[in-house]
Amino acid sequence: MNIDWRTYLITQADLSAGRTTPEIVAAAIEGGVGVVQLREKHATVRERLRVGREVRSLTADARVPFVVNDRVDLALALDADGVHLGDDDLPVAAARDLLGDDAIVGRSVSSVAGAERAEATGADYLGVGAVFPTESKNVTSEQAERGVETVRRVADAVDLPLVGVGGITPENADEVAAAGADGAAVITAITAADHPAAATRALREAVDAGRATGADDAASTGTERGDGR
Repeated sequence: MNIDWRTYLITQADLSAGRTTPEIVAAAIEGGVGVVQLREKHATVRERLRVGREVRSLTADARVPFVVNDRVDLALALDADGVHLGDDDLPVAAARDLLGDDAIVGRSVSSVAGAERAEATGADYLGVGAVFPTESKNVTSEQAERGVETVRRVADAVDLPLVGVGGITPENADEVAAAGADGAAVITAITAADHPAAATRALREAVDAGRATGADDAASTGTERGDGR
């Protein structure tokens, strides 16, 4: 599957300014979102299943990859394209066994060592962070505010696509992309925006600008990355 990682929406209804998750997803699709992750941490599993069915329909029609946060069982029930795993979830290899070889399996990491482990066990992509301070996701002190240098070190260490996550907005996404990220994973930068479609476009433009800067810097120093992504 050819995936556009530049804009990665993580859903959260209670951070969506009174709008429903399907409404936010539909607007993000209008704005050209590349990936949608169903999160909804404060909803019951039954509620996530109900909302997930609507989101699955929207993403399928738009041919946008759809992954589920944490829950492999929910990913199976929704016929999702994959799952995104954290430290307390199933190991990557176990999720792969359940979902199959074609599933997208992502892994949250906050260090080079974690990224290398995830790559070695078969992850398809990484979420690196938290890059900047964030109130949208509960993170440990070791995971908090890792900075763009962590993104840079991880990008240099592995050959997987990676998205920065945590406190990213259209105003700072260029820094994350310039450091080597393929895109930005966000919650409130889209869900809480007055115009989610426009916010999605602005995020993509910032990522494009950052990637161009990163490529120019690499070319000028002769240190282009050789990961073939």
